[in-house]
Amino acid sequence: MNVLCEKRSYTREFTTHHHEFGQFLFPLRGSLDIQTKWQEVNLKSDYCFYIPPKLEHNYRSEDRNEFLILDIPTHYLPENTSDMYIRLDQQWNAIRYLLLEEVKSPENLSSLLNLTRYVTNKLQTSKPPSIEYIHNHYKEQIKLETLAKIEHFHPVYYSAWFKKQTGKSPKAYISELRLKEAKHLLISTKWSMSEISEELRFENSSSFTRWFVKWEGISPQKYRILNNG
Repeated sequence: MNVLCEKRSYTREFTTHHHEFGQFLFPLRGSLDIQTKWQEVNLKSDYCFYIPPKLEHNYRSEDRNEFLILDIPTHYLPENTSDMYIRLDQQWNAIRYLLLEEVKSPENLSSLLNLTRYVTNKLQTSKPPSIEYIHNHYKEQIKLETLAKIEHFHPVYYSAWFKKQTGKSPKAYISELRLKEAKHLLISTKWSMSEISEELRFENSSSFTRWFVKWEGISPQKYRILNNG
């Protein structure tokens, strides 16, 4: 199978299938309902969706629609990719535009292959929306249900999916980000423990100290002394 890039439209009836290749769906007009075993997505113009090989999924569209589809043979893909709901930021919008240009010139296969390699590489480096949310809000209290909702996953599945993506539980991942920021503030500022605990949204400096000792093995005061020479 070769890489295939084309425009497609979908009907109102649910269709169920899987395929032996990876597939990107970029909305051009309308929306698409996609269901997998653990996920339900209404794909609209501000996101794209990646479906890995052999993943059974249902899909339909209840409005006038058009999608840009990129079918990618497995030998172009990293191993064990999982479905991914991706926000169309500036780079992904540029990718969609370039793929549309390739649809206009289907005879230029080499440039499509180069673009496909770029897309599959970006697939490995892109943060899923819930992980991007964590990086923007890790100082706050984040509920598992909130993260699952962002990915349109059932909460019972989200933790397993998250560990597959990161190698860590959501709680450990968030704590590592907070710990990294805590260490940065301890070394680079003269803020008091109260000020740092407030910045990291702890109830008080005592709860911050207990948390820091739990993760680092020493108190934040001692960590500051040891790392400021």
